[in-house]
Amino acid sequence: MPGSPRNAPLCRSVRKQQAISSAKPLCAFPLTLAFVSVFPQVDAVRVYVKSDSEDLQYPILFVVRQQKGVLSWQVPLIFRGLYQRTYNYQEVSRTLCPSEPTPEMGPSEQIIFVDVASMALFDIEYELLVTRLKNFQLTTDKAFNFTASPSQPQYFLYKFPPDVDSVIIKVVSETVYPCSVVSVQDIVCPVYDLDHNVEFNGVYQSMTKQAAITVQKKDFPGEQFFVVFVIKPEDYACGGSCTLFLTGKGNHTWNLQRTKSLQVTVVPSIKESDYVQAMLFSFLSFLSFYLGSLVVAFVHYVRWQIKGSLFVSVAGSGTVATSHPITTGTPEGSSYGAIDESSSSGGRQLSSPEHGHPHGSDTDSSVEEESDFDTMPEIESDKNVIRTKMFLYLSDLSRKDRRIVSKKYKIYFWNIITIAVFYALPVIQLVITYQTVVNVTGNQDICYYNFLCAHPLGVLSVFNNVLSNVGHVLLGFLFLLIVLRRDILHRHSLEAKDTYTLEYGIPKHFGLFYAMGIALMMEGVLSACYHVCPNYSNFQFDTSFMYMIAGLCMLKLYQTRHPDINASAYSAYASFAVVICLAVVGVVFGKNNVWFWVIFSVIHVVASLALSTQIYYMGRFKIDFGIFRRVVMVLYTDCFQQCSRPMYMDRMVLLIVGNLVNWSFAVFGLVYRPRDFASYMLGIFICNLLLYLAFYIIMKLRSSEKLLPIPLFCIVATAVVWAAALYFFFQNLSSWEETPAESREKNRPCILLGFFDDHDVWHFLSAAALFFSFLVSVSLTPSLAHSPSTSLSCSCSSSLSLFPHCSPSPSFFYFNLAGAHM
Repeated sequence: MPGSPRNAPLCRSVRKQQAISSAKPLCAFPLTLAFVSVFPQVDAVRVYVKSDSEDLQYPILFVVRQQKGVLSWQVPLIFRGLYQRTYNYQEVSRTLCPSEPTPEMGPSEQIIFVDVASMALFDIEYELLVTRLKNFQLTTDKAFNFTASPSQPQYFLYKFPPDVDSVIIKVVSETVYPCSVVSVQDIVCPVYDLDHNVEFNGVYQSMTKQAAITVQKKDFPGEQFFVVFVIKPEDYACGGSCTLFLTGKGNHTWNLQRTKSLQVTVVPSIKESDYVQAMLFSFLSFLSFYLGSLVVAFVHYVRWQIKGSLFVSVAGSGTVATSHPITTGTPEGSSYGAIDESSSSGGRQLSSPEHGHPHGSDTDSSVEEESDFDTMPEIESDKNVIRTKMFLYLSDLSRKDRRIVSKKYKIYFWNIITIAVFYALPVIQLVITYQTVVNVTGNQDICYYNFLCAHPLGVLSVFNNVLSNVGHVLLGFLFLLIVLRRDILHRHSLEAKDTYTLEYGIPKHFGLFYAMGIALMMEGVLSACYHVCPNYSNFQFDTSFMYMIAGLCMLKLYQTRHPDINASAYSAYASFAVVICLAVVGVVFGKNNVWFWVIFSVIHVVASLALSTQIYYMGRFKIDFGIFRRVVMVLYTDCFQQCSRPMYMDRMVLLIVGNLVNWSFAVFGLVYRPRDFASYMLGIFICNLLLYLAFYIIMKLRSSEKLLPIPLFCIVATAVVWAAALYFFFQNLSSWEETPAESREKNRPCILLGFFDDHDVWHFLSAAALFFSFLVSVSLTPSLAHSPSTSLSCSCSSSLSLFPHCSPSPSFFYFNLAGAHM
């Protein structure tokens, strides 16, 4: 008998079911069996029947009556597959529901009645074999091997030991197909062990080569359960191909073609103390960042007090030389440090105390709108002249009133809060519904977990994947506190009309920083929601705010040296919305769709060129119907008539490299068409961000600007932590691009504290990497606090050119001014 080589036979019968006439009643042959069960052993009986008859009109009917139930089937046994295909089996083997003896009753006799009947008008030969199973009960930490087929399912009993509260049922097979189903069911008769009814009770999941189900003792009042193994008649549910040549006509024997060898092992899971340890580790690890921030803040406070006391003592002795702040703050030996008062003084007239509103207040009262400046023809002409100079200084691109620009960047903060609320509420409601469906139906194919490291808690099936996102929330909140402290100190300096705050360093606007902190927190919240039940329908929850974080970081780097010409919050968030829509369309329609990848690659290349053009011309370029005429003129005049070198060399270098990187991504997507389109899009954003950050740092060093110890530490920490994080990110543990059974082939055990898997470590490290990346953008500017803005170059920040330009020519100015005024 397949799957039961060591079972003891109780009865064997080979006989013919004789033909009957239409006038006689149904002919049946009863068979009575009896055996003795002794506590604590649980005995199970397996009935094996075989018939050579392939007549589906007159099958042989088998009915088994027990003390607690009735089990029946027919031979040939018929299974239905996709498109109503039928699969017939002449060999059937079923395990009868066992009766467990009690210590009070002592040895008890189990009686079984087997009835065989048929309506056939001719003789039918069949074979019946009844055996007692010796290895019906599974043992903890002991592997058990067996075979099964669609018509010969198997199930076994497992009892929880007294000291075990949770176990993991691990099932492996050396072959991918046939597709199978593993189910955990309560001790209830009858046991649902056929393809068409295995989903009616308990928890189940499909399987190819590997499966794992975590079972908790509290879910089974009797502290025991059945583990059921069913082989499906088709492999379609596991990603296999359909047998197109088969039809419903004719009979097909599948007795030997769908047999699968399996190995099951029940191992103890973690204890409650492991949950406490994991939670303490998660919170304490990130709370240590708070402690480190307090230490750094205290050290800075002490140094500030020491410097202040020294300054007061020296000033009291009368040895301080009085000089203009600009003179003392100019770095010597810097090619970017020369001050052109004639060209730059006009750039400060809108923000100086003599010509504008006082800087001591950042409130919204009596603040002119931005249009009051931009609609004046004189200012528009001045912008065309200033922004197309050969050498740009920060004062040239920070001409607007600080309060107006600060108000503009605060819109980023308020808009992202609004987006977060409207985005998060339906997401939370949806994942709660998903988790409820999983808990009620028991269908574990709905969610793509790493089942070898899935630790449930409460209603959550995988608590560890949710807990590991706490770092994003804690570090995002810490970043908000750091930005708030800097904002308060900056406000106090403005109120005190500090000269260095008004005229020195890079203008400080904190709206984008606040938006970055909120985005980091929301990434943790939405990633946790996604991992409640990761699947094809909610993938965008985990990536949407990652796109926004990368975009906001690039905008902040650009805004640092270009505060007047950075993108508005509305256009930025609208661009993020377009990116998210593209990600959704790519996941839904991008699978091996050549036309989608062609269109997307064209959009990617055109968008890169358009953005490069806007950046190269500092916003003095417009895309309209006259663009083609201007492009042809510039190409002919600047590239063929008198081509020497680009006017903005540093900007050109970055834009060429950036375009090459983005074009490479476009070509890669068009050729290979990656299945995980969301991660492909995220890779584009991350590569552009890292490229821009590297260019910013290089140009900062070229401009003879110093790197203080803290930003240098943050840069090194960012590089190291990102490298480690990306290593764990590429350790794929599941994939909703495949079937649930295929995804489970990638599952791996826990690697950290016996509680967290590789993806959890990615969550921890990515949160720290993003936090250090944010600190880099915050800490790069304080080194310039005593440098006048008229000496700070704008070359440090020029992101993703369309055309290589030579030295200034008439067509160059025509191209810029015509594009600005048309």
